Amino acid sequence: MELATLKALADDTRYSVYRELTNASAPLSAQELADRLGVHANTVRMHLDRLRTVGLVEVESVHRGTVGRPQHTFSATVAPTEADTAATSATLLAGLLGTLAERTGATKSEAISTGRSWGREVAAQSQGRGCLPVLDTELSDLGFSPEVGRGDGTSEGGVRIEFLQCPFRELAEAYPELICNLHRGLCEGVVDFIGGGRVLEFSTLYDPEPCHVTVATATK
Repeated sequence: MELATLKALADDTRYSVYRELTNASAPLSAQELADRLGVHANTVRMHLDRLRTVGLVEVESVHRGTVGRPQHTFSATVAPTEADTAATSATLLAGLLGTLAERTGATKSEAISTGRSWGREVAAQSQGRGCLPVLDTELSDLGFSPEVGRGDGTSEGGVRIEFLQCPFRELAEAYPELICNLHRGLCEGVVDFIGGGRVLEFSTLYDPEPCHVTVATATK
């Protein structure tokens, strides 16, 4: 989902307007939407304009054979499949949680702490593997397409793992302080729980050399 779309749906009322249209069997007027949602028609029109801007809604002019302006009716541009709806809902929920965390003052350290808890849960199921293989597997499963650099990790330079893709990029662009540090905490949690290594460096989306983690493992 595009960032502009995510932001458009982050408003509760606007999302309700969109859901009414996706669930409707026929196009609806602004007044019909207002009646269903219990809000003023002008409020609905404002939200419809935003949804049209990002391409989620289309408008049709209906001529009823009477004097005056035609009535405008609105419909969702795409009827989502069950899979699409699930993916959209998950993305929307993530965006709403990011907005909520930002508004309630969630800090960088809290994001890292939450990520570490996540990482420890992952590492607890590692079945005796080392921290680098576990971290590489988890990053792959999440969709980061990690590329492990050369080296055995025993020098202070460590092993650098590049993130060739970011499945949370749109969210990271919207909430970099939270999303990137949640990811950082995940990496630290995996390494700390398994032991025998440490995270030397983590670069976020906006660092000079973005999107990688460097891990050093203990010399045997």
